[in-house]
Amino acid sequence: MNKMRKYYLDNIRWATVLLVLVYHVFYMFNGVGILGGIPGAANIPIFDIISCVVYPWFMALLFVIAGMSARYALQKRTGRQFLRERAVKLLIPSTLGLFAIHWITGYLNIKMGGGLAYIPPALIYPISAISGTGPLWFIQMLFVFSCILALLRILDKKDKVWTFCEKANLPVILLLFLFLWGAAQVLNMPVLTMYRFGIYFAAFLIGYYIFSHEKTQELLEKICLPLLCLAILGAALYAQRYGGSNFTSSSCLQSLTTNLYLWIVILAIIGCGRKYLNHETAFTRYMAKSSFGIYVLHYPVLTVTCYILHNYFALPAICNYGIAFVVEIIMTFALYEGMRRVPVLRFFVLGMNSPDSKKSS
Repeated sequence: MNKMRKYYLDNIRWATVLLVLVYHVFYMFNGVGILGGIPGAANIPIFDIISCVVYPWFMALLFVIAGMSARYALQKRTGRQFLRERAVKLLIPSTLGLFAIHWITGYLNIKMGGGLAYIPPALIYPISAISGTGPLWFIQMLFVFSCILALLRILDKKDKVWTFCEKANLPVILLLFLFLWGAAQVLNMPVLTMYRFGIYFAAFLIGYYIFSHEKTQELLEKICLPLLCLAILGAALYAQRYGGSNFTSSSCLQSLTTNLYLWIVILAIIGCGRKYLNHETAFTRYMAKSSFGIYVLHYPVLTVTCYILHNYFALPAICNYGIAFVVEIIMTFALYEGMRRVPVLRFFVLGMNSPDSKKSS
């Protein structure tokens, strides 16, 4: 095994991407008033509670992992090489990719919202493409953060900030939730509430400057089981507090309770990941390689599936959930395997220069 490769980061990343796929099935049929799902769809409340428990932390975790990965990438690349790679990997799929495939998501959202009657026919495609971002907001923000990071590295050429952050001890690491809580109060876009620049940039910087240190990772590994117990307890208490409500509201996401909970979960996952998931198999190697593409492609597949289930079938709610998830998994992986073999599409949609390009954030 390559001792330099941190397999557990790859494993946490692809496992979190699979969690995103599950969450989006629940989100499509949500019954707590979150916009963007299937209007009038039958709902199962327990799945909304599960969504409530995972929503505060899973994307923040991906940004922490992305920050750590950026640090390791920049140890082997110049800042210019890093940005050039990020432009291909992140910027192209989140812009040109909209016109290649994600217009489908935008079109169905406009149709379900009754907006097609108000749009001139010639403008339906471009408007559908522009509004088809879906979960691509994550890679859009990650590209912006990468650009800011390149600027910060120019301002700190001797890497003094990163070196100083190695001194962070356990109390400091635990109290970082206050930093996240403060960041959660700022730079939140109205309406498009997924664009929470404050907290996600804070999570990215924590990953880059603090969690990329071996000392920090070793510390979290040593206390991972107590952290895991606290995370499970926190999940139960959080479900009791916010279950059944709109867990994407600002009053929920900006609360001190939410940010303490999400931070404990992130610490537990990174610590347990380093202790138990730092290995590679043929399956995990494939998942690490393909998880970026699966993330990019799953949403149009899921949107079409849920739209058809709701509008053309009258199935029990549990069947809608189950079928949507099975179709999402099978068709997304099939679409990825097909698309990565088509030169123009793999570049526009997946940011891949070759069929075997490795993708990791």
